[in-house]
Amino acid sequence: MWKYIRKYLFFAILAALFMIGEVMMDLIQPGLMSKIVDNGVLGLDRGGIGDLNLIWNLGIRMILLVLFGGFCGSMNNVFVHMAGQNIGNEIRKDCFRNIMTFSFPQLDRVGTGSLVTRVTNDITQVQNFVSQFVRGLIRTTLLTFGSMYFMFRLNITFGLIVLCAFPFVLGCILFCLAKANPLFSKLQTQLDSINAIMQEDISGIRIIKACVREVYEKLRFGKANDELIKTQMQVLVIFAFMNPVINAFMYLVVAVVLLAGSFEVGNGAATPGSVMAAITYTTQLLNGVLMLVMLFQNISRGYASWKRVKEVLISKPELKDGTFEGNTDSHGMIEFKDVSFSYPGSGQAVLEHINLKVHPGETVAIMGATGCGKTSLVNLISRFYDVTSGAVFLDGVDVKEYRQKALREKVAVALQKSELFSVSIRENISWGRLDANEKAVKSAAVVAQADGFISSTAFGYDTHVAERGMSLSGGQKQRISIARAVLKSAEILIFDDSTSALDLKTEADLYEALQKSHPKTTKLIVAQRIASVRRADRIVVMDHGRIAAVGSHEELQKSCPIYQDICRSQMGEEE
Repeated sequence: MWKYIRKYLFFAILAALFMIGEVMMDLIQPGLMSKIVDNGVLGLDRGGIGDLNLIWNLGIRMILLVLFGGFCGSMNNVFVHMAGQNIGNEIRKDCFRNIMTFSFPQLDRVGTGSLVTRVTNDITQVQNFVSQFVRGLIRTTLLTFGSMYFMFRLNITFGLIVLCAFPFVLGCILFCLAKANPLFSKLQTQLDSINAIMQEDISGIRIIKACVREVYEKLRFGKANDELIKTQMQVLVIFAFMNPVINAFMYLVVAVVLLAGSFEVGNGAATPGSVMAAITYTTQLLNGVLMLVMLFQNISRGYASWKRVKEVLISKPELKDGTFEGNTDSHGMIEFKDVSFSYPGSGQAVLEHINLKVHPGETVAIMGATGCGKTSLVNLISRFYDVTSGAVFLDGVDVKEYRQKALREKVAVALQKSELFSVSIRENISWGRLDANEKAVKSAAVVAQADGFISSTAFGYDTHVAERGMSLSGGQKQRISIARAVLKSAEILIFDDSTSALDLKTEADLYEALQKSHPKTTKLIVAQRIASVRRADRIVVMDHGRIAAVGSHEELQKSCPIYQDICRSQMGEEE
């Protein structure tokens, strides 16, 4: 954490200095009050005659000290917040920056809910941890040991009474913290579960309502929330037990100080003012101990959160970046050489011994039954995953040797599940190329067959898209995603079943416009419908992770039984 703290160490030091000033003002007050009682009111130094001038002088001094202490406390709060908020800001930005470099397997392992919790709640706990450490640790330490020091200066007997009680109080605190500490990590993990359920249910609210599963999801969320509350109650019970025990013990100390003080005053070894000051110092010591309890609680929880945040900060991308920038004579050539692939942790082969070469400007379609590995195959081109064995080459260079940014700039992808953002339609399309002008955006929409419905809306391309594109139909979302991919003007264009929501005429018009506007672009089309692939230069038929056949529509109709079955099953739709 030091790399973040040192940038704002100046604010932390200023906060510490002002806190020292505030505590010192608190520690000076009881001594002045003792003099007011003994010499100003009782007149012990003047034969029992009070001194009004002394009362005025010391009273005004006390007021000024209180005002100065209040100023120090306010400035301490200002600089503590400046340090804590800035440190939290830096950590949050670094966490998000690191998450953006995670590979798909890393994201799958950690989970969306956990990442949301770590970037929000956990970092807030870390901010509180820093603030409490700077403010609370200095205040409680000075107040506790300062009170004991001034107690010894007043009267050694009073000091010894408090000193004897201190180990018991500290033992109680440490015992309770030992019980509570393991629960803090458990709390954050349970918060992960709640965030994961929230994220899933809000994203899938339509299917929940369609399947009438609201009650089930309420119960699922309620169960997760009950577990969180149960753990939270365990923590609260521990500290609910600790606070009254420490309070009772410290007030017992106050009673012992009063008892000892009565004997000391009777023997002339102490004055009434010193007894009052001792009680005040004991009360300050009590406040310091109680603050120490809260401090340890916040620090323990903050440290548990910091360990979770640190896991994100120190995680390295599993896909090692290459150095090649992508300058070759060939543009858009793809080659799979004996490629096999299994998803991390599964151990089950999704692709086996794939050998395929796609030439620049060629349109290649990939067909096959659900789960045969079509999407997995095209995901290897952009290196969303690494092959288990073999190699994928782009323009004659292994994709592992490319810088990931350079590699993905050469590839544009349109997915079946269209990911849209809560911005305007224009901004969603220009996501593919941020420097694109209005003419380029419209041209891409025309190719994607999206210009018609966009222009018919009240605000046209400035129409705001609801979260996750909920304000658009499935076909509209797919066409905007296709326009985004087309606008990118990449050397390779991948349609991963991205026209499944389009009618056959719109789809045919799309591919015709795409061929006219991007004749030299290499196109890979993953599809389920014969109508989507029959015009491709070649069709790759996959079966159980292997290539069963490659050829044109006419060739496969004659030679490939799997393709013949697909044709027969879709013949009515085709006609």
